[in-house]
Amino acid sequence: MKAFNALEWQIAGRYLRARRRESFISVISAISFLGIMLGVATLIVVMAVMTGFRADLLDRILGVNGHAMVRPYSGQFEDRAALAARLQQADGVVLATPVVEGQAMLSTGPNVRGVLVRGLPEDKLQQMTRLSDNIQQGTLAGMSAQKGVAIGGRLAAFAGVQLGDKIALVAPRGAVTPFGTAPRVRQFPVVAIFSIGMSEFDANFVFMPIEAASSFFSIGGQGGSIDVTLDDPDTIDARAEGLRAIIGPQHYIRDWQERNQTLSGALEVERNVMFLILTMILLVASLNIVSGMVMLVRDKGRDIAVLRSIGASRAMVMRIFFITGASIGVLGTLAGLGLGTLFCAYIEEVRQLLIWLTGAELFPAQVYFLEKMPARMMPSDVLQVTLIALGLSFLSTLYPAWRAAALEPVEALRYE
Repeated sequence: MKAFNALEWQIAGRYLRARRRESFISVISAISFLGIMLGVATLIVVMAVMTGFRADLLDRILGVNGHAMVRPYSGQFEDRAALAARLQQADGVVLATPVVEGQAMLSTGPNVRGVLVRGLPEDKLQQMTRLSDNIQQGTLAGMSAQKGVAIGGRLAAFAGVQLGDKIALVAPRGAVTPFGTAPRVRQFPVVAIFSIGMSEFDANFVFMPIEAASSFFSIGGQGGSIDVTLDDPDTIDARAEGLRAIIGPQHYIRDWQERNQTLSGALEVERNVMFLILTMILLVASLNIVSGMVMLVRDKGRDIAVLRSIGASRAMVMRIFFITGASIGVLGTLAGLGLGTLFCAYIEEVRQLLIWLTGAELFPAQVYFLEKMPARMMPSDVLQVTLIALGLSFLSTLYPAWRAAALEPVEALRYE
């Protein structure tokens, strides 16, 4: 006899449609269905948010900082421009640009704030799409001629400056006097205001031409570092040896994984822990399937005896109850998959609705660095969640189905 034939499906379907006297069993089945559905949906949403948060955060960080940083051991390049040109020609390299970076104090009247100043060639600034595509006011063109700076929207709001206003930057290392080192203070006009969408950058970064930054920090024309951007940041390990061969032993290289190791590792650990915790929801729902099916087997003892008496095999009875229990898991998994996908598609709208209803600021940008809730569903994550849900559902059905198959007709009909 063919496994899972039409008769078995028909009988299992009748058991799923509970009668009035079986309403309690029906309630347990409904709770099991809802548990599986909510568990799958929750897992999919959490995994998508964690994946999207990590990808979006690293994308914004790497979009400004590059994927690898090259520096000389001596503190000065022999020929910074020539080395950057050679790196630009390397396989997989999209952009190699000299960078001068340092900390400074931004002062505008009573407002004082520590900032990170990054100096790059003007043409390279315009090639950084993460920056150039997010200019809210002004333009990066002509920045060198104007000796101006580009600041984030949050920093502009804090300092109370607008496009065209001047800001004062204070470098801790300035001219050496008989009384010690005096800080260097210079004023720069604001020629562009950007909004990358990551509060850490929008509130603390100042971009300026590399010539102005070199003069401001007094590091000379061969100081600083070279930022290297690849076509795929995940290939940095494979391309690292080629880059080291180009830069030679007098330079060293640090990739984005080293520079963001703590952040990336923390996100990965949090993602795995959340996955394990939320999997317990599926485990609880699958235990509900066990209890519901055990009660169904006890209630259907007479039916099982009749089926066995007219020639049904133990395997057939086991398949009938396996179909009954597994159907709850399969339907709950599919419903959870649809609910989770829908939630991920409108997660930012849901967040705004919750903010409007509760008045609480959910996932503030100052804490989570991102202004919008990211959600990125990965096929591997969805497949993993689906397989776990189905696996737990099938395993939960095996014991009640085996109990039903092991029931002897004589014992079931003795008190009928």
